[in-house]
This record gives sequence, C-alpha cells and structure tokens, in this order.
Amino acid sequence: MKFRILFLIGAMLLWSCEGSKEEQATIFVGGQIMNPYNDLFILSKDRKVIDTLRLDNNNQFGKQFKDLKPGIYTFKHPPETQIMYLEPGDSILVWLNTMQFDESLNFSGKGAAKSSFLLDMFLKNEKTNNLMLSYYKIKPDEFARITDSIKQERRDKLETMEKSKQFSSTFKNLASASIDYDYYHLRERYTFLVKKYYNELAQQIPKDFLDYRENLDFNNMKLKEYYGYLNFIEDFLRTRSIEHCLENPQPDSDCFELNSFKNISFRMNLADSLIEKKELKSIFINRLAIQGIIFSDNTPKIDSILTELDEIEYEYAHLPEIKQMAKIQKNLLPGNNIGDLKLMDYAGKEVSLSKISNKPTITYHWSLQAPEHFKWQHKLIASLREKYPEINFVGINIDSKSNEVWKEIIDMYGYKKDWEFKLDAPEINPDLLRNYLNKLVFLSAKGEIINGKAQLNTPNFERQILEFLNE
Repeated sequence: MKFRILFLIGAMLLWSCEGSKEEQATIFVGGQIMNPYNDLFILSKDRKVIDTLRLDNNNQFGKQFKDLKPGIYTFKHPPETQIMYLEPGDSILVWLNTMQFDESLNFSGKGAAKSSFLLDMFLKNEKTNNLMLSYYKIKPDEFARITDSIKQERRDKLETMEKSKQFSSTFKNLASASIDYDYYHLRERYTFLVKKYYNELAQQIPKDFLDYRENLDFNNMKLKEYYGYLNFIEDFLRTRSIEHCLENPQPDSDCFELNSFKNISFRMNLADSLIEKKELKSIFINRLAIQGIIFSDNTPKIDSILTELDEIEYEYAHLPEIKQMAKIQKNLLPGNNIGDLKLMDYAGKEVSLSKISNKPTITYHWSLQAPEHFKWQHKLIASLREKYPEINFVGINIDSKSNEVWKEIIDMYGYKKDWEFKLDAPEINPDLLRNYLNKLVFLSAKGEIINGKAQLNTPNFERQILEFLNE
C-alpha cells in the first residue's frame, strides 16, 4: 500500500510535468526498499556520485533531477549495486526487497520499460553464466546454435517492446549493442574454455565462429556502465592472450597461466593499443596491473609490472593506487612477518594477528560490498574448518567505517565471532584491499607468511593446505 501511495505521488509529479518543456526535461527517481541495509540510495554515473538520497521512515525516497543526460546510471544501496536507464521526461519508481535484491527488483512509471529490459538481460545472463560450466563441453557448432538462439530471442523481445513502448533511438541502439556484446562475451568464454580444457573441441571451432571480431568497438562510451560490455572486453583480452601464446610457443611457458608476467604484460599492451578512450583504458590496465601485482611472489615481479606501466606511459589517476598496491603486496611476500598486524575483534578491542591463536593460521578476507561473495566464502570456510581442525581460519573484514553493519552481518548469518576480525588500517584504501577477496594468506603460529598467493576454491587449493601442514 505504501508503494502504491508513492506511485500515485510519482504519477502526480509526472502529470504536473506536462505543463512546460523545462519540466519535461527533468527526471524523477523514487521508490521503496524493503528490509533496507541502511538509509542510502546512491545514484551515480561514470563512477561519480550524482546524489545520495535518504530513505524516510517508510523506507521511501524520491527526487526530481535536472540536466541528466540519457544513458545507463548506476544505483547503489550499499552493499548492493544495479543499473538503470534514464532519459529526460522519465519518472522511475524502484521497488526491491534486499532479501532477494536482483530477483525482487521492479521498475515502474514512465520510461521504466528501458530499465526493466536491462534488468531482464542481467538476470538471464546470470543464468547463462551458470550454464557455461556445461555449455563449454559441447561441440562448437552446437554452442553456436545455442548462442545464436539466445541472441535472436533477445532481439525479438527488444523489437516487441519497442513497438509498444516506443523507445528512443538512443536507447534502442544501446540495447541492441548490449545484446551483441553479451553474445560476443559467450563466444569468447567458450573459446577460452575449450582451448584450455578440450583441445579436441578447440580444433573443431568453425572459421566464422569469431567473425564478429572484425567489427568490435572498444571505445563505446555509452556502454561503459554496462557490465556485459566490460565483461566482454575483459574476456576478449584474456582469450587473445592465450591464442597469442599458443601461436608463439616458448620453452617452459604455460599459456594458461593467466597471472604470469608475460600474460599480464600482453593484455596490458593489447588494451593500450585497442582502447583509445582514457576512461575505459584505465579500467582494464588498472585491473590487470593490480592482478599482476597481487599474484607476484617476489619483488622483481612486482617491479616488472610497474616498469611495464612506465613503458606504456600509463599516467592516469589510478597510478598512485597501483603503487600503493605494490607496497602492500611486497609486505605480503613469503618470509615476511605480519604478526603485529592490528585487528579489531567483535567486542571492539584491538588485537594483534599473532595473538589470536598459537596454531598455523589461514586468513581470508571479505567485504560488505560483495554480499554474494562473502556468503559463498564463509560457507566454504566452515567446511574447511571441520576438515582441518589443526588450522585456524581467521576472517578479516576490510571495510572502513562500517563496524555496526559488520557486526550485524556476523549476527545475521551466525558467523563465529571468535574468528571474525576487522582490519584497522585507515591509511589503506579499502578499494585496493578488495583485490584480495579471493586470496588467502598462510601464516605460521608466529605470523610468518608461508604462502601469500593461494586462491580459495581453485583446483590445487587443498593440495596447498596439505603442503602447508607438512611444512
């Protein structure tokens, strides 16, 4: 009922906008969030916050905006994030329940069909991505048929909706491009997976399977907020690095070692040559540089990444962060001791890492900004605790200024308070530490790093645990 009242308010605002061209150029964004994590609804574009709206006592919010350009916008109800499409004259109402954030998300009001279409694409991509684990085992011609069918089905839906909703040409072109790049993304992922795991199938890939590569646009700024476009570019760079290595084999070279300096270097240089728009280029070179750094196991490898940045003349805003990341990683190399690292326990008391336990320790790291990840992570850690009781698994939350929410999450999901801690390092940008969410650090009882590059749930993960126990 409350949402219906808000809908009427939005409809009245929309009706009142019919009076002048100036008013019709505005955009109304409002809605209601059930079971909110906090009172924030943050609207942003191009990674810059436009406004932060506060939920009222009924968990409702709303505001009319002027001078917003047509395009994809990101909204965040921390820690969750999604996208929506806005154009002048739109009056969009958002309704969601945090218990099932994406699945419950609903857009209504004038212009809402555009955001609904993108949401539907997101949900379908989630299902398709899960099916990829079985899709990549089929023959290339069958996979081609499946992906062609997926693409055509989405094009048909866009055409049907366009006829009834009369989409603007700006949105229709964007939606059409998003369908294409989701399709390309599937083909790139398949190509990578069969080349890695099923060489016999890789030999059967038709010559025209990747023909779309001839007409790719790596500088589409209208799609820079669209996760599917960014995912495609990331996968394209990865697949091309593998293909290049296989075409130019070198002794003792593992072409599928994605974290090797050779692989990272190739992808960085490829991104530098293909992407002209600085904003897009920085996303991928920054991401690759950090990946190369955090999986380096010695100082020369870390320095090689920084040298590579110098050679491609990378001088963007992220460079200081990358250099800080290099310093962090150098402190996490095997042989270093981090026993004095200061943490905060559930009760708010400061404790040193080495004082938590006198047994071998494995630290895992999590963020409130990645809810699906930390839920999966804690479930896996719980099973490892039972399997390896001789090891202490210590959870370290890396978020800053969110102590109460952190404790609420621990209580909500029943995580073990004795093994949950919060990092107390205000001088470190938490965005950098999020790059460690998939990494674990193996420590001796005294805090000496034994292994600093293990990844949770990788094929050789438990072998590394056994090696750690036998040290």
